[in-house]
Amino acid sequence: MAFRFRQGDYVEVTSDEDGFQGAYYTAKVVKPLSQNQYLVQYQTLLTDDESSMLREVVDAIHVRPLPPVIRALEFRAWDEVDVYANDGWWVGRVVGEKEGMYEVFFDCYECSIWYGVDELRIHQEWEYGRWVISDYHKCTRLV
Repeated sequence: MAFRFRQGDYVEVTSDEDGFQGAYYTAKVVKPLSQNQYLVQYQTLLTDDESSMLREVVDAIHVRPLPPVIRALEFRAWDEVDVYANDGWWVGRVVGEKEGMYEVFFDCYECSIWYGVDELRIHQEWEYGRWVISDYHKCTRLV
């Protein structure tokens, strides 16, 4: 049985659209439309004319609960992380560290960018109704 969200629930939404693959955006469920779709209002994305927060009908397969907060003080090479950038969380992998900054590689875009620890979170997957931390995560210092 699929996980069901109710009106007012905060969720994360992903997309298969070009330019948005590998990203999760925080949204609020405005209304469940069917077993397979929701009307959501994004918390960080604006309409094209920037007059209001974007509302969109999304397939249930692209919606998950907000992940639990797990604080990390540091990351190591090959840790799978989410980076907060461009109004959403993007999945990447730590490939370098220097003076408190982390180089994160994004498979979807074949590029790497440097980020501070405050812009990173441990990557978690929503599988079979529970949160799972990646096997690749080797972080040793959690808050």
